[in-house]
Amino acid sequence: MTKKRARTTPAAKKAKKLAAQPAGVKVSKPHMPADYLSLHKGDFLPWSHAEKRLEKSRSYWICTARPDGRPHSMPVWGMWVDGALWFGTGTGTRKAKNLKRNPAVSIHLESADDMVVFESRVEVIDPGTLDKSTTKRLDAISRKKYKMPFTIMPGSVLYRVKPRVAWAWQEKKFPYHSTRWEFPTSS
Repeated sequence: MTKKRARTTPAAKKAKKLAAQPAGVKVSKPHMPADYLSLHKGDFLPWSHAEKRLEKSRSYWICTARPDGRPHSMPVWGMWVDGALWFGTGTGTRKAKNLKRNPAVSIHLESADDMVVFESRVEVIDPGTLDKSTTKRLDAISRKKYKMPFTIMPGSVLYRVKPRVAWAWQEKKFPYHSTRWEFPTSS
């Protein structure tokens, strides 16, 4: 006797996908023109999709604002650990000077075909305050990704950036499941 497979209803599928989103995070369609929104299927990418892309990415584009308001964009190497991007740079670089004055940042990956972008504010991390577990994880990721140990050079600054708002979509399915995540702020 063969077992009949239970049919999953569209509502059950939607509930399962929403359950795959982080707790306390508002998930919605991105803000975009009505013509695009009318095509949206009401289906959202799970946050795990964005996190996998953030974990695997080799380079991250860091977008900051110069003192006169002009944008400044530069790629950096970094590691996605515990829901945050960790990266460092020399204190004399334009991005470090910009972030010291204005910690607001926009970060995106290299591909527009499987796009992930997030905005937030950087947090300066004193490497001396890192617990051994975090340091070991950062080192293991750096060795695997970049074939070099995790090192903070003298005259450098270490940043951690947790998303406040993020977007993701896949070009071949745009805008059917374009997703916006709004994370709760702690302050």
